Amino acid sequence: MNLPPLTQSFVLHFGEMGSHWGINRTVGQIYALLYVSPKPLNADDIVEAIGCSRSNTSMALKELQAWRLVKLQHLPGDRREYFSTPDDVWAIFKTLAEERQKREVEPTLTMLRGAILERPSSEEERHAQARMKEMYQLIELVTKWFADIRDMDVETLQRLMKLGAQVQKVLQFTQSLGRLTGRDGGKEE
Repeated sequence: MNLPPLTQSFVLHFGEMGSHWGINRTVGQIYALLYVSPKPLNADDIVEAIGCSRSNTSMALKELQAWRLVKLQHLPGDRREYFSTPDDVWAIFKTLAEERQKREVEPTLTMLRGAILERPSSEEERHAQARMKEMYQLIELVTKWFADIRDMDVETLQRLMKLGAQVQKVLQFTQSLGRLTGRDGGKEE
């Protein structure tokens, strides 16, 4: 690799983490390189920096485009395609979460919906179906929560995340206040 030590460390780490995230090493390395690059890079720049083949680079860039994690652009007077990542790290986070939901969560919800609608033929299947329904309800709740989070502006989202466990105190306070005033305190039925 022909990169400064700090950049090389970051790129190598993302490559290694790629397998844990369900992407290959080259995709992880290219994304990391584009993320820290001060300017858009073309495929030749990437091949030179990382030392991977041109075909691997091309396939990785297509995968990153399919995930909407890189931007394609053309520079005046240059016919080559240049790539960069969005500048806003929150936009990257939201895009990544949306893509994972579309590719992983939605198919699981679809499968579980179908399984819940089946007519169980034994006690064992009734038990399995009941467990699947619990899983469906949890995933559906998290999906709705994520949709609410995704629609928040970044400043509000940051404040919410910084609250951490203090949110529990706010909810307990609202619940206590609800009991005092005769309301449910925001409890769901």
